[in-house]
Amino acid sequence: MGKNYSASSDDITRDFLDSLLIEPRYLDSDLPSLQCTVFGKTFETPIMTAALSHLHDICEDAMCEIARGAKAAGAVHWYGMGTDEELESIVATGADTIKIIKPHADDKEVFRRIEHAAKTGVFAMGMDIDHSFSWDGKYDNVLGLDMRPKTTEQLKAYVEASPVPFIVKGVLSIQDAEKCVKAGAAGILLSHHHNIMSYMVPPLKLLPEIRKAVGKDYPIFVDCGIVSGMDVFKALALGADAVCVGRGFMGPLKEGCAGVLNKYNEMNAALSAVMARTGAKTIADIDPTVLHRRDF
Repeated sequence: MGKNYSASSDDITRDFLDSLLIEPRYLDSDLPSLQCTVFGKTFETPIMTAALSHLHDICEDAMCEIARGAKAAGAVHWYGMGTDEELESIVATGADTIKIIKPHADDKEVFRRIEHAAKTGVFAMGMDIDHSFSWDGKYDNVLGLDMRPKTTEQLKAYVEASPVPFIVKGVLSIQDAEKCVKAGAAGILLSHHHNIMSYMVPPLKLLPEIRKAVGKDYPIFVDCGIVSGMDVFKALALGADAVCVGRGFMGPLKEGCAGVLNKYNEMNAALSAVMARTGAKTIADIDPTVLHRRDF
């Protein structure tokens, strides 16, 4: 990992991203389209907001402002933990929102949240399975709410209860990915949840293996450490259908919706530039063979 190596999964992920080099291909190229399709709907960019929570100190009405920014960019918006009322306000912005539900110990609460999210009109929903355990080897407790690990059969029940696509967030192994497919999940999000455990494998390192295991048409999304259009390109080249950006939006969010949209424009421009320079006219044209691992 080089001289900056540390136990932090965030640092390891950054090192891996920076180890990927790009081979340009200019002939027969042109300016690309960034449009992508998620669960049958076309969006203007494969860059999505991450499932963030509790951003209230960043700016006024921050949770809705980031949603408005995603809507203005023609992008998918993800939303994490919060109140029913907050989710309703976010969906009311018009943003196509994916609601992520915690793995509550009380299954009745999980099903209640599934029902509420569906009634609110979310685009899709899911669960972050990596919040089952805490750093001290016990079951997790998030803001006073008890969490528990879930079985494949429980996951199947959540999928069947949801009238919209149900996604599993926090997948970072072939085994879990295959269980999600078995349970009928509509897609998976590869993530180590911002260093929820040290020494975790970078999501992009496992992405090609997981892609091979679940098949070319199964939706795979990726987050963790993606902050630029170049990072987005590398994730797409390795097999992601779209990516989530979290911390990259938190600084721009100080300027509200306009700041988020400016960040989108910046990342989209960088993604467009590298696609043009590698001969990819659409997201589907991105060729993984343009990537090389640095060995010097």
